This record gives sequence, C-alpha cells and structure tokens, in this order.
Amino acid sequence: MVNDIYKILTIEQWEDASKTGFIVTELDKKDGFVHLSNSSQLALTFSLFFTEHEKLVLLQLNQEEIKDSLIFEDPIPKGERSGLFPHLYDDLSVNEVSRVWHLERGAFILPKEILLQSER
Repeated sequence: MVNDIYKILTIEQWEDASKTGFIVTELDKKDGFVHLSNSSQLALTFSLFFTEHEKLVLLQLNQEEIKDSLIFEDPIPKGERSGLFPHLYDDLSVNEVSRVWHLERGAFILPKEILLQSER
C-alpha cells in the first residue's frame, strides 16, 4: 500500500506531540476527527490554512496502521475544495508516523518524493 496520507503541524504542535506521544490539534478536537491530506491536496492545504507560519512540520503516516479508522469524506468545512479527504476517527500516535520533514517558508516547497507521488 502506498503511504499517501499526511498531517501538517506547527512546530509547537509537533513539540507537544513529541512529549505526549499523540498528535492533537484544537481543530481536530473541535471537529471530532484528525484532518489529513493526500499528496495532491497538500499544496492547497498549505496555502489555505498555514499562510501565517514560517516553519511547519509535515508528517507522512503509515497508512497500514491507521486504515481501520481512516474514512475518505467530503471536505470539512465545505467550500471550494472538492474530492475526498482522509479523516482519521481515532487517536493519532507519533508511532504511526513513517517520515518527518521540517519545512521552512519558501512557498513551502514540498519534498520531491511527495511531488512525484502526486502525479500518479
């Protein structure tokens, strides 16, 4: 299975997750699930929701480990975006992260591996 599921965190959120062992954001708590993206959704997610950040952490998740709680649904909140988005209806452990990238603004240039995956 291709691991094409990602979570974007602020530096502070990643530091908290590293201490507690679980990835928790206020938005995810409010909505009742963990907001995720696939590689083709990342660029717009960065653009819409993370414009005020100079540094972010991008996590690639081990899809095999979370597949039982992963549901692909319409975007929440509804708006201009289309397609199905991965939502995790379970706790997200740092142990389910397969790769970590620390990104700095420069239009948040995505790693080559992810850009190639988005063309498939």
